[in-house]
Amino acid sequence: MTPLLDPRNGDIEDDASSTKQRSLLSLGGSLLAEIGLGKLVVAWVMLIALPGLALGFLPLLASLWIGKFSTQAQLLLTGLGSLITLAILAAAIWFGGRPAMRAMEASFWSLQGIGIQPGYVVGREALRHLAERIFKPGSDSAELRRIRSLCSLLSAVILSLFAAWIATLAWPYTRWTSSLAEFAAPLQLLGPVIANAVAILAIYFSVASLLWGIADASMAAPVDLRNFATVDSGARRWRIAHLSDIHVVAGPYGFRIESGRAGPRGNQRLEQVWARLATIHERDPIDLILISGDLTDAGLSTEWAAFFDTLAPYPQLVERIVGLPGNHDLNVVDRANPARLELPTSPLKRLRQLRMLSALDALQGTRTQVLDPATGKLGPSLKRYLEPHHLDIAAFADMGSFKLSLRLADIADLAFPMIVPPTSEEGLGLMILNSNADTHFSFTNALGMMSLAQSRAVESVAAHYPRAGWIIALHHHVVEYPKPATALSERIGTALINGSYVVRRLQKLGGRAILMHGHRHIEWIGTAGGLIIVSAPSPVMDATDTDTTHFFIHTVATAGNGTIALLTPEKVTLPGAGTTSAT
Repeated sequence: MTPLLDPRNGDIEDDASSTKQRSLLSLGGSLLAEIGLGKLVVAWVMLIALPGLALGFLPLLASLWIGKFSTQAQLLLTGLGSLITLAILAAAIWFGGRPAMRAMEASFWSLQGIGIQPGYVVGREALRHLAERIFKPGSDSAELRRIRSLCSLLSAVILSLFAAWIATLAWPYTRWTSSLAEFAAPLQLLGPVIANAVAILAIYFSVASLLWGIADASMAAPVDLRNFATVDSGARRWRIAHLSDIHVVAGPYGFRIESGRAGPRGNQRLEQVWARLATIHERDPIDLILISGDLTDAGLSTEWAAFFDTLAPYPQLVERIVGLPGNHDLNVVDRANPARLELPTSPLKRLRQLRMLSALDALQGTRTQVLDPATGKLGPSLKRYLEPHHLDIAAFADMGSFKLSLRLADIADLAFPMIVPPTSEEGLGLMILNSNADTHFSFTNALGMMSLAQSRAVESVAAHYPRAGWIIALHHHVVEYPKPATALSERIGTALINGSYVVRRLQKLGGRAILMHGHRHIEWIGTAGGLIIVSAPSPVMDATDTDTTHFFIHTVATAGNGTIALLTPEKVTLPGAGTTSAT
């Protein structure tokens, strides 16, 4: 039977959220027309208004404390009172310090993502587009790197001056001292409190954006890796198949959110990937199959089920797969509606996190370890880490209660980084990071953020194995590639907010580490300040069923003195439907 509208070919509804089929302006228009205003108001109050008012009140409360209670506090901190105060302080730090620090850090980087990063990147990329059109520098040239550095600095200066101007406008209405009597009528303080918040944030934006731009401009520019290493025939080697952004959908005719009808249907291309890897592995064994994020298209239970179904015929591959979460696994609120907003208290975000952890446990639970937060050293396997929470996880998946959501709040954060330790002193280890920002909006789901705790954990683990090499894997790209500028929508909406900061920290491991990521579906291998960076293409996305796609199998080898080397990769081509050639 062939109906007039063949449902196997999809229709316009499959393009509802596609950035390949619709412009950013069109998606933005749909967002404004469809967004739930009531939920938006509640989210705005919870995420912006209340924290902003608290920030504006803080100077007034501080002045009140200094003026009224400093004498009593000084008495309290003497004799027995000092011991009691120290005990209370120690207890607060011990029981509440870690969650508070994570919350503060998340708020700090969220502030970067909401305020500084979009304005900075829009200005930087607009200037780069203009400069590159005028001067036409060569790809990966010194002139191109110089132009991009200058544009980074100029964008930061412009944003800094704009924020400083906002601060000068708000300053005459600010008020930094108050009395206890005035707090009896808090509405009278509302105007100064708002002015205080605006002034504090504007001053912070002015300074932080300038520092952001200076750091970006002064960081070693990424360059293409021109030559792959060669090593002695006796050097230890590891073969790593690097996959990313496979975007599993639930049925044989489903289209992907991002590509819509411009991309493939179903999971046939992924099944082709597994079949090719099984053949290659039989001929020349593979040590690791790394999937650097976006294993599913929207983190739905039906998509995770389909993912495991595609792997069922290949147990020899499953025991070599290590995955990590991408933004599509965690942050897509509604695959059909980019205007869908999720409140911070929604249990659905927690549910997507638990689905992800459950899937990774099934894949690699016995092969990866989590860190002991108390010692910073390797702790239990992922499977043992999750065992005490099995009943709560199952109950939450069944009921979605707010109480259980709070009880499981830290379980995903503390599971990263996941570590596959080296098997020998000069072996190769693997660190799995979660680079996803805590977003609540489908339209901003692709933003990334690397926590300070994970960055410190990477350095701590590497220090425990001083002669080992490391593959450090995350989803988001940490630098902009040295290629002609692509669409602004890709660079603004998909960035790792603190990417420059992450690169500067990882450069300490230059020579001992190779960073592998996905997210942008772009094939690129290069370096930034001595750190080798490998970006994986998607073997599934950005192509229809008839197009050819590919992925790479990388070879990493010991190079002496505790360093590792990246050898020439093997390109594996996947022919489209109707073609037979494959290499």
